[in-house]
Amino acid sequence: MLKAALEIAFLLIGASLILALYRLVRGPEASDRVLALDTLGINAIALLVLYGIEAASTAYFETALLLSLLGFVGATALCRFLLRGDIIE
Repeated sequence: MLKAALEIAFLLIGASLILALYRLVRGPEASDRVLALDTLGINAIALLVLYGIEAASTAYFETALLLSLLGFVGATALCRFLLRGDIIE
């Protein structure tokens, strides 16, 4: 039962990655592209967590945590750049 749920989750997150990539490429504004990039990062974290469950390894969870920290800092920096034109004041 868990294997089937993992396969369905992999498919749905893969579809979400494709849709976010489409928004990243076709986004009419820069804010749409920043949001799509953040969504791609969140989906990559979800894939890492799912693969960690499937492989029964804790290394993937630590990698997902590290990627989430980097994604937060990156999204904050991009939003700040869009709003003010500067990252560091």
